[in-house]
Amino acid sequence: MDERGYPAGIARIRDYWLGGCHHDERDRVAADRILVCAPQLPYLIRQVRAMQQRMVRYLIRHGVRQFLGFDSGVPTMGHVHEITQLLLTDARVVYVDNDPLVVQTGQDLLEGNDHTAYLHADMRCADHVLGHPDVRRLIDLRKPVALMMIDTPLQVPDEDDPANLITPYTDAVCPGSYLGLSQFSQTQHLLDGIAMFTRLYGNALSIPLREPEQFACWFTGLDIVEPGIVPIPLWHPEPGEDLPANPERIRIYAGLGRKPT
Repeated sequence: MDERGYPAGIARIRDYWLGGCHHDERDRVAADRILVCAPQLPYLIRQVRAMQQRMVRYLIRHGVRQFLGFDSGVPTMGHVHEITQLLLTDARVVYVDNDPLVVQTGQDLLEGNDHTAYLHADMRCADHVLGHPDVRRLIDLRKPVALMMIDTPLQVPDEDDPANLITPYTDAVCPGSYLGLSQFSQTQHLLDGIAMFTRLYGNALSIPLREPEQFACWFTGLDIVEPGIVPIPLWHPEPGEDLPANPERIRIYAGLGRKPT
């Protein structure tokens, strides 16, 4: 477990659940332990990734050419740069993560891609992130930027004051920029799974679960794009896309805010 109460290698566990190949036996063992307690998680993680892909395509359609992603994980399986550069070969993407093993994997995978970079940094240090040479090389803050914090809120406890962590980034970007967020909310299944994990393995998981009204304030000063903060399958489903049964019952919410001009 890391200092925040998450299983070590959570980014590589996510890669495993997404069908990637950048994980090892320890990650698979940890993932299978979690599945005993919360068997629905791989499906939900895939739903989050699909929503992120829709959000990226929406942003491209609305003129965004630069993306800054946080707690990014392994940059495969349809991650931001793969979607953006499929549509625009010159789209710029900078990933940020605090796990040195994940960052090294990401840097190796992105080697030779001149329009991407992967930083080993903590998002809590906004001045360091925004002033990093790779950010300054690839991201022009005078033009719209998409701040992608899709998996980030799940890794920021309330005592770290997520709103104040986000504000330096939304202040730094120009009007017409966007902030994308997703957040797990409380369900009895998830609470039961956390309790079971603690009983079985002796480690108390510390996962911040928040209702939409609790994290809507993170969009302060931004115009929330329609349809608002909604369950992830309902955020801009694309024509012909198969929605899960009862999509409104998936208690993971997403929203996109635009900095007004």
